[in-house]
Amino acid sequence: MTKKKVGLPPLDWLRVFEAAGRLGGFSAAAREFGLTQAAVSQRIANLESWLGRSLFVREARGVSLTVEGESYLPLVQDSLRALERNTEDLFGTAPRALRVAGLSSHIQALVLPSLGGFRALRPEVQVTTDSVARRSSLEDERTWLQIRYGRGNWPGRAADLIAPEVLTPMAAPGVDWGAPVIELRGERPGWQDWMQKTGDTDLPRAGLSFDSMEHALGAARQGLGVALGSVALASADLASGRLIRLGRPDLKTRDGYWLTWPRDRAQSKKQQGLIGDFLQALRAAV
Repeated sequence: MTKKKVGLPPLDWLRVFEAAGRLGGFSAAAREFGLTQAAVSQRIANLESWLGRSLFVREARGVSLTVEGESYLPLVQDSLRALERNTEDLFGTAPRALRVAGLSSHIQALVLPSLGGFRALRPEVQVTTDSVARRSSLEDERTWLQIRYGRGNWPGRAADLIAPEVLTPMAAPGVDWGAPVIELRGERPGWQDWMQKTGDTDLPRAGLSFDSMEHALGAARQGLGVALGSVALASADLASGRLIRLGRPDLKTRDGYWLTWPRDRAQSKKQQGLIGDFLQALRAAV
């Protein structure tokens, strides 16, 4: 190969190389761009000829990056992202759509109450939600802006706190302390943790047991007992008076509700501004 001494290779070749390196093969890159595998292979060969270096090892089982390819890939990725970001900042229009994924209970309790405030800030933006059945499903969810519950430390994702998780005894009006408690099974701290933290030993008997906070709060709204409820998820019920705090101590936890996205997304100023306004509306509604 004869190395080209000046200039940059065509952008099309770099984009195909980035896709092949990121996806681990020419076939996957071809599917992403709607090209044939032969067309991808030709573009990679052209790039290698331009650079005077082999970027991939071709084997019967597929291709893998060479040492030079592994070194070049992150440089190309950073450059393409910077070009996309700066182009969007200079010439792009204001974002007109926001799509967010989360558990159905989080969409109901956190997103819906925030929409009035968000639309006041961004009346031109269409909001779309995608509900998932389980938290583990978020890892495979294609919608990259997500609401998650945890400690904000997901690999490869940026995260801004919407609200910390604070648990407190709550019930429907007319239901007082001494009524049967509603148990919640799962990873959240429960009544036993609350007693250890508060030193309270006169816990009423358990009447119901659920495996979701949404169901526990629903039972409490119906007057069926006292829930150790999430202040964030019950904020609309507390504001409307459907649920009331019973004046017992709160239990603060290490978890919270977060707005998260991949670190390589939302890098333009306009995207960051849109997410910032959405986060502001989410926090104001809790």
